[in-house]
Formats: sequence, C-alpha cells, structure tokens
Amino acid sequence: MLRDDIQFPYGAVYFRKSNPPQNHWDRDYGVAAEDGLNVFRHWFMWGAIETAPGVYDWEEYDRQLDLAAKNGIKTIIAEMTQTVPDWAVRKYAHAVQITSDGRKLSSNMGVSSATGGFGKNGGGVLTLNCPEVREAAGRFLTAMAKRYKDHPALYGYDIWNECNYAEDVDYSSYTKAAFRTWLQAKYGSLKALAKAWYRYSYAEWDDIEPPVQMAAYPECIDWLQFKRDNFYEQMQWRIDTVRSIDSTCLIAAHGVSGAIPDMASHGCDDWLAASKVELYGYTWIQARKGTEPWKTWYGVDINRAAARGKPFWHAERQAGPLWLQPQVIGRDKEDGRIAEPEDIRIWSMTSLAGGARGMMNLRYRPLLDGPLFGAFGAYGMDGSRTPRSEMQAALGKWANDPAQASLWAAKPVRGEIGIIVVRETQEWDYLLNHDRQEKPYKAAMWGAYRAFLDQGVQPDWVHIDDIDSYPVLYFPYPIMFTSEQADRLKTWVENGGTLICEACPGYFGDRGHVGQQQPNLGLDVMFGARQVDVEYMPDIGDRIRFSFYGREVQGGGMLQSYELTRGTARGTFDDGRLAVVENGYGKGRTLLMGTNPSVGFFNTNGKTNRAFFGALVDWSGIERHAALSNTALFARLHKSDNGSFLWLVNPTRETQMTEVKLAEAHGCIQAGKAASWPLGHHYQGGKVDVPARDVVILQIG
Repeated sequence: MLRDDIQFPYGAVYFRKSNPPQNHWDRDYGVAAEDGLNVFRHWFMWGAIETAPGVYDWEEYDRQLDLAAKNGIKTIIAEMTQTVPDWAVRKYAHAVQITSDGRKLSSNMGVSSATGGFGKNGGGVLTLNCPEVREAAGRFLTAMAKRYKDHPALYGYDIWNECNYAEDVDYSSYTKAAFRTWLQAKYGSLKALAKAWYRYSYAEWDDIEPPVQMAAYPECIDWLQFKRDNFYEQMQWRIDTVRSIDSTCLIAAHGVSGAIPDMASHGCDDWLAASKVELYGYTWIQARKGTEPWKTWYGVDINRAAARGKPFWHAERQAGPLWLQPQVIGRDKEDGRIAEPEDIRIWSMTSLAGGARGMMNLRYRPLLDGPLFGAFGAYGMDGSRTPRSEMQAALGKWANDPAQASLWAAKPVRGEIGIIVVRETQEWDYLLNHDRQEKPYKAAMWGAYRAFLDQGVQPDWVHIDDIDSYPVLYFPYPIMFTSEQADRLKTWVENGGTLICEACPGYFGDRGHVGQQQPNLGLDVMFGARQVDVEYMPDIGDRIRFSFYGREVQGGGMLQSYELTRGTARGTFDDGRLAVVENGYGKGRTLLMGTNPSVGFFNTNGKTNRAFFGALVDWSGIERHAALSNTALFARLHKSDNGSFLWLVNPTRETQMTEVKLAEAHGCIQAGKAASWPLGHHYQGGKVDVPARDVVILQIG
C-alpha cells in the first residue's frame, strides 16, 4: 500500500554495486536529506548478494537502509532477479535462455552497473520457466523480504525494472514446454490447433516449435501473446513471493513508455504492467529520446493512461549528460546531451503537468565504471553539488512544502480526444512489417498524438477496453483487431460516440484473416460505406492526396476508396475516387478517411496536415479545456475536490506571453492570488508571461 508519510516521493537511484564509493555514503546521504530528497532506490542484485548457494552478503545493503533511516530517507528495493549469480549459470546451465537463432545467452557485465550476471535487455541469463531456477530465485527473494520486512527505512519494492524483454528470447526447452501447455489450454486439442495454424501434420504436442520466422501468421500471433503472458506471469510471481512475506509494503514497477512502438516486439505493455502494482512509473531520458516537446509529453501521457487512475511517477529522469552513446551521436548538445539546470526544471515540470506524482533521478551521482560513466547524475563525479543538483533540490523542497498538498491532490482532467490503442493491431503491424523499413503503425500513432497536441488539445491514449468514458475518439492505422473489439466500437458509436477513423478499419480480423467485404467485421454498416479499391503503399504513401471540405490533405500508409451505402461524401482523392465518408449511426457519428493523414503529419515533422487536424477538432465539436493565444505553450488542467489548477508549460528558451480562455465548465482563473509556481507570481487577469523552460501554475475558482 502507498505510504502517507511522504507528500511527494522525490529522490534518485543511489547504490548500484560498486558505485558510489563506500567512503562517500555517509556524506551523500546527509547532502541528499539537506537537498530535499526523501527516497532512494537501490539495485539489490541477486548476482551480487548470493555469492554461493545459500550464502548471502547483505553488509553493504544493510548499511544503505540504516543510513536511510538515520537521514529520514525511504528505500525502494529494485533490480532483484534480473541479474543471476555466476555459480547459478554453471549449476543450471540447462536453463540458459536461448535466442531464436539458437545462441545461448552469456552472463554479461551490466551497462548500468559494472556487475556481472546480466543477459539481454537487462534481463536474466536463466529462464524462470525452469522449476529449479524459479525455486532458487524464490529463495533469494524470500530471504531478502524476510530480512528487510520490518526495517523502518523500507518503502517498497520496484518489482520489474523497465518492464520489457528481448525480442528474440526465450527459446529454451523449458519455455517451449510452457508454450505447448499454453496452447493446449487455448485450443483444447491438437487438431484444433493444427487447423488454426494451417499446419496439418502435427502428430504430438512435442512436434510444435515456437516460430522463429516473424511474419503475419496465426502461429506468430500466438507466440507473441504467449511471451507476453509468460513474462508478466513471472512479474506476478515476483509480486506474490514478496507479498507472501510482507503484506504491507509498496509494490511498484516502471516501464520505458514503450507501449506504442514496442508493445509487440519487447512486451512493453504498460497497461498490463500497471494493473499488477500499486505505483507505476516510467524511464524517460531526453538524451536518448530527444527534447522535442511532444516526445516529453508522450512519455508522461502514455503512463497516465496506463495507470488508469492509480498514482504514477517519473521513475527515472535525466539530470546530467550522456556521453559517447549511439543515441546521441550526431545530435546537438542542447538536444539532451548536456543537461542544463533549466532542462531539469522543464523536463520535471512537464511530467508533473502530465500527472506524475513522484520523481526519481536515474542516478544520484554518476557511475565511475563501465560505458555509462559520468551519465545522468545531478551531482558531480565526486558527489559534490552542482548547479543541476541545486535546481533538483529547489524542485524537491517546493514539491514537499505542505503548501503544495492541494496541488498534488488534483489530477489531470480527461483529454478532449482519445487515441485508441489496440494491442492486437500493433502485434499484427509488427508481424506484417517485420522485415520492412517502413513502420506505418508507429508513424500513425505518434503522428495523430502530435497533431492534436499541436492543436492545443490534450490527446489521451485510450486502451480499447476503456473507450466508454470518452465522447470523441481517433483511430490511427486500424488495420487489424478482433470481432469482439469491433462490436465494442459499434456499440460505443451507437450510444453517442464520435469516431474519426483512418483507412482499412479491421481489414484483418480474428487471427489475421482478411475480410472479403470491407470495411470488415460489419463495420461497413457503421461507416455507411463499402470499399471499392485498396492500395497498400507505405513506401510511397506521401504521394496520396485527398480533399476535405475543400482543403488538400497529404495521406500515407494506405489508400482505400469507397462507395456510399448510407453515408455522406466529404472528400475525394485527387483522381476523383471517394476518400472521406461521414455517417450517423445510432446516436453517434463517424468520419472514415481512406488513408492515413497521421502518417503524413509524422513523416513531414508537422509541416503538412496541421490545418487539417484543426479542421477535425472543429468537425468533432471539441471545446478546448484552455484556449491559448500562443501556440508555443501547452496547457493542462488539474482538478480535485480541494482545488483546481491550470498548468501553463513553456518548453522554449524564451519567455512567452499568452492570453488564456478557460472553457466555461472549468470556472475562471483567480486574479490577484499567488500561483503555486513560480513562487510569488500573481495573476492579474488577461495576459500571462511564462518564463523560459518553466511553468506557471494558476489556481482556478
């Protein structure tokens, strides 16, 4: 359960054996406490603690918790069974994970900790599908939970660091056996499986092998879904093991905001991960992702959506430089490579404006060993204070001032529009485009998100299971989903929803089977149109042009032309074929577009289709929560029973002025009252100045 003795969790990852040096620990803890940090996360690595079977070296970890208690700092225990003891790699050599091309994983040094026992993607070398390995790992988790259960400094456990797994694992014999068991539960009989997979010569279950060829076939769909179920079952096993000893500690986890590009390939299912814990979080590092404002907003918004109302935090935030890494080569030093104090402020404040209710730097101070030497830390190589740490401290002290209690009780309101996320759609696109350079799904999803964000709208990522609470939805690149999901969409529109949909909705249905009549799955009735022609052309989709109320729009990805069955024509392709159809269905309405304008927006970096997405906002009847006269700024509205606040966010390097008009339903800004940030700022009505790389937080009456 969440602790209520910390108003705002604020801290950093501190101990990753063998950094920082032991002779600095006392001083570092004292400085951290003075600077407003109240939580440390440490890597309690199995491979560094169980030095021989049943022999545990807890000395350095005991000292971390004792120092934490002494300095009023709480402790998160993390990165537990993701490293494996070297003796275990020898003892359980039969359980080493195997890649799709038959290679055995080796026990590697960790990039983020100069310690052995790491496999691929920060995962373990051994498969937890082996009963002996699971039993050994369980003994370690049990011993650890028993040792620290009642320690006054314990805050909880981060049960899975950066929830994801390698694309090409695990093909060990134990995982193959688990896959066959999973298939038996799903299909019931070998005959039913053979029919579903179009493989007709299975004589025994042991004939089944996991696919190594990733392509658009039902067997690959099952393999992706099994891997997801399997790895998240292992997550649940870790939770259950710790919970069997400690029933009251906080259980947390954090991902990498990877649900859009990597849910299928790396299992970055933020919704599933968040459902298993009390506090979810995310790693988001501008040095690796880029400092464009829309990317920073995406990093927090996808986690707010996945948390489904639970508290979530920015579990790993950058506060220092990143050197000599492939993600930064060729980029300007201001693009996250060399972090400035003002960068820390705007990155942090954007996360808080997006709803994060906690903040952790992914290093307290830089590592001194390994390829990530010097990276990310707010403090100096020797632990000394820096201008960056001073900014970090100012933010932390402000966040935990009792005056901000009502600010943190308020949560972001529902966005004006939702962007539909369907796991099966992404899985299918991953399989369909596995060997292609073009990745239209990612371009469409991010393009739609950025396009609406640029319109001064708050676009929320909405899981297909959560659509009922939204009046307006946008469905980018909807090429595959199930008949059950199609029925859910039809019911939602029939009950009054407004759906804007791109080309080829449900073109591939259950098991990836193509519908002979398009739109598939009975959706032609909802859209009031049927397909005449379809052209799959993601590599030359930039040539597609269509009109919408007289405005030329660039397409992308697909071209699907229509004939009317009931709807109304709203636009044509440049060759005259019908491109856009509006239709009423039940109490709701739909707008079907025969291409992917979101891809056009993304691929041109927003140079095309900006006005078109503005027209969609108008067509849908959306009223912005807060209309700003200055498009360089972003607005987020937070509400609670104890107070409401408007966050105005300025990611630019210059002070920006704007006029603000709140939607009538949200009240009005209280003139003459001090803002929550910057301290001492007073709103006098009319225009607001927002400092460079900063925010202004105004109270609403």
